[in-house]
Amino acid sequence: MGKKIATLITDLFEDVEFTEPAKALQEAGHEVVTIETKAGRQITGKKGGKVRIDLGIDEANPEDFDALLIPGGFSPDQLRADDRFGQFAKTFVQEGKPVFAICHGPQLLIDTDLLKGVDITGYRSIRNDLKNAGANYKDEEVVVSRNIVTSRTPDDLPTFNRESLKLLSSSGA
Repeated sequence: MGKKIATLITDLFEDVEFTEPAKALQEAGHEVVTIETKAGRQITGKKGGKVRIDLGIDEANPEDFDALLIPGGFSPDQLRADDRFGQFAKTFVQEGKPVFAICHGPQLLIDTDLLKGVDITGYRSIRNDLKNAGANYKDEEVVVSRNIVTSRTPDDLPTFNRESLKLLSSSGA
């Protein structure tokens, strides 16, 4: 049975870091739901891709979802300006639900205050931010720690998608 994946995303997301994981998840029978400040809004990726937002953050309940996807680009840092997105992500980390964050995506996880002791990777420029949040930064293609899957760049997408699907299929959600 397919699972429901929340995606926190806004303008200037890294296009393939949304489209490739979303495609892999959908091909595996899962539903991908986009969440931003307002439902119906159309956002634009760094490369010009357009995405329609399914739910506004105030309408989205973490309890309605089985996992969380956070694409990179400038999107995660912009979402951090609104505490509601960090709180939304925090619920997934606390409850042990799968979390998939690539490139700059882990930036949003910093705002959960739950990265202490977590092995993690991400784009090189955020490594000190992750370390300062208490995470154990690893410069590796993919890192799976507890319920969190992270990768560094679009080049890591095949492995990121594989490990995300593997964690999702083994989760009790």
